Amino acid sequence: MVEATVREWHDDAGWGVVDSPETPGGRWVGFGVIEMDGFRKLDQSQVVRLEWEPADQDGYRFRGVRVVP
Repeated sequence: MVEATVREWHDDAGWGVVDSPETPGGRWVGFGVIEMDGFRKLDQSQVVRLEWEPADQDGYRFRGVRVVP
């Protein structure tokens, strides 16, 4: 897992973008991969740990597959 910072999060759509040095240009993250109870969401500037994979997801070259707030 790597440490990343939430760049933006869209509660209404259930996705956002997180940044880390390992994934230049950002990484797409959907609410379904966030490990938490209740309503799954992230906050702008929040630091998280995550696992990712290469992908072509909504214009991003990387996609989060597990996010731990």
